[in-house]
Amino acid sequence: KQFCDDTTIEKKRAIAEANEKIEVLKADIEKYIATAARLTKEIADHDEDISVWKGDQNAATNVRGIEKADYDAMHKDYSESIDALQRAIAVLKKQAYDRKQASFAQVTALQKLSLIPESAKRAIDAFVQEEEPTDGLEVSAPEAYGYEFQSHGVIEMLEKLLDKFIAERTGLEKTEMNSKHAFDMLMQDLTAQIDQATQDREEKAELKAKTLQAKADALGDLEDT
Repeated sequence: KQFCDDTTIEKKRAIAEANEKIEVLKADIEKYIATAARLTKEIADHDEDISVWKGDQNAATNVRGIEKADYDAMHKDYSESIDALQRAIAVLKKQAYDRKQASFAQVTALQKLSLIPESAKRAIDAFVQEEEPTDGLEVSAPEAYGYEFQSHGVIEMLEKLLDKFIAERTGLEKTEMNSKHAFDMLMQDLTAQIDQATQDREEKAELKAKTLQAKADALGDLEDT
């Protein structure tokens, strides 16, 4: 009888321990399920953030490409116009002292430039039409004086345009520098966010895999209990 009683007590204790273990395993399994679900959502959030940030990078890169192409084209126009104006001014100033060598090729070339205002082109055309010397004829003193008087006004107009274009090109260069800096800072920030989110995602994916394995192990233990 004593043996039976001991056996009964032992069975009850074993059953109680088994039940306790079952409850612990069930609680662990629920915890693993909740943890895996939370990690799944967080991983999905990271994936969405990474996708959005990469999209922002692509969009910013496209916009930057358009901005840079526009800048390069405009800077080229300004530089060509500035060079042409400097050559034309030099020619006009030289010809004020040497009318025999008069040639207006550098001056008329300005009419082909898109940045030169139409009013300036008309003034240049009128000046060239009036002042271009006739081949083979000597230039008289009154004509030379008239040229000098007329050319002074044209030179003054071209010098104002030259100063204007140089200032505008400088402003364009500053704007480009600021745009490039803003783009570089944005890309740096987005890259840092993507790198951090990728690292977090990988860590959570690894933790999720371990959690699912722990859940599988707990389910196996539950079946064996």
